[in-house]
Amino acid sequence: MAFLKVLGPAMQAVRRAFASEQNGCEVFGVRFPNRVGLAAGFDKNALVLPAWEGLGFGFAEIGTVTALAQPGNPRPRLFRVPEIGGVINRMGFNNDGAEVIAARLEKLRATPRWPCIPVGINLGKSKVTPLEDAPADYLQSFQRLSGLGDYFVLNVSSPNTPGLRKLQDRAALDALFATIQAANTTRKPLLVKIAPDLTWDAIDDVLTLVTAHGLAGIIATNTTTDHGSVPEKRREAGGLSGRPVRARATEVIRHITARSRTPVIGVGGIFSADDAKEKFDAGAALVQLYTGFIYEGPALVREIARMAQEPAGAFDSGKTEA
Repeated sequence: MAFLKVLGPAMQAVRRAFASEQNGCEVFGVRFPNRVGLAAGFDKNALVLPAWEGLGFGFAEIGTVTALAQPGNPRPRLFRVPEIGGVINRMGFNNDGAEVIAARLEKLRATPRWPCIPVGINLGKSKVTPLEDAPADYLQSFQRLSGLGDYFVLNVSSPNTPGLRKLQDRAALDALFATIQAANTTRKPLLVKIAPDLTWDAIDDVLTLVTAHGLAGIIATNTTTDHGSVPEKRREAGGLSGRPVRARATEVIRHITARSRTPVIGVGGIFSADDAKEKFDAGAALVQLYTGFIYEGPALVREIARMAQEPAGAFDSGKTEA
């Protein structure tokens, strides 16, 4: 991150000068130059946004941002598991808070370095906020940041904030969606990020509420609490990402797209163009990288973007043609 903060603007300038023309796509009303994005969790505080464009990403998602600044969980809190191509994290939504991050984005937006790629903003609940007050907590962040993101994501699926996944229950999710959409007067695309550990019935409940409240899409999926694939000596508390979650994430995408035309951003275990193609074949409109980017590096972005180029007009409001 320190490297990208220093050299990000130069990388961005080079990218703009020499990038070849790509056939982008339109998903939930937003134009993406390519279908490969950076997942939330990498650039939590929007410190290096120009760098993601410079590295060839088609979009970048910052956060998770909470209404209140918080340090997250004690270190160490991020662990590689190379034997299985995994990462365990228990970061705990460490971030500078909505006010500071909004001011940082406003300052960047006043310069030529603001990215030409869409910027998503991932929102979470402050740790100290009781679950019953979660909608107001998310609302505080959304209202401060609403003019700065191209789309917004309600993260209700991190396993590292106590009780957060209870917000995926139908009644809690209904209240959260209603609160944010009532304040979403400019109709910014609003998505929800779900866990891979939900039952099929629970996912169907999410789909019902997404439709009822007019959400723009679903991100599938977050990290898993199933550590059965992790060697015992490597096990740590936290969410597991990477290759162990690949198959389940794809199953969830396929389940959603078989039942709904709601656009899906596929995340989980993407280490190659073939892995990304699996997500696209399951119905994902876009994909995001996190753990695969850690292990494989920036070349993976270009590899997937080239594979995923589609003829102009292949997308219509986020729905891929059959």
